[in-house]
Amino acid sequence: MRNPLAKKSWSPYLVGAGIGVLSWFAFLTADHPIGITTAFENTAALAGTAALPEIELRNEFYAARKREGKPPKIDWEWMLVVGVFLGAMASSMASGDRPKSTVPPLWRQRFGDRVSWRLLGAFAGGVLLMFGARLAQGCTSGHGISGALQLAVSSWLFVAVLFPSAILFAFLLFGREGRRHV
Repeated sequence: MRNPLAKKSWSPYLVGAGIGVLSWFAFLTADHPIGITTAFENTAALAGTAALPEIELRNEFYAARKREGKPPKIDWEWMLVVGVFLGAMASSMASGDRPKSTVPPLWRQRFGDRVSWRLLGAFAGGVLLMFGARLAQGCTSGHGISGALQLAVSSWLFVAVLFPSAILFAFLLFGREGRRHV
């Protein structure tokens, strides 16, 4: 029998159930929803304080976090960030699904084969995602998983806007050709 961890795709029902159990575990052990972007926000705040110690005195982020009794720190959320990265890497290695090229065929067809443009595009996409996550006061894991599981109206609204926006942007970026690669 083939190793189930080496499959290229898993059942969305099985994965959804696993994420639900992970979310329960996070609430049970940390009394906190699953989320990733707060780890980056805290890291930026700590880096800012290291560079300019007086910034803490006049920054609303610090004041709000102190009122809540949650000063910026490196905590378990960074372990989730590291776990997502290592888990994705282990999964792609086990399944053999990691492409050898840095520039995927669809990107090459639409924008050319320059690796520097592909990496710049990936970095810019990450910056836009982080900006959007902070603007929405949560990321896809914070709103789409934890918030939706808690039946938060803001999270359901986030999810309802997320999918059509992503589809629209994919069509704007890749045109009709992108539909064949989904």
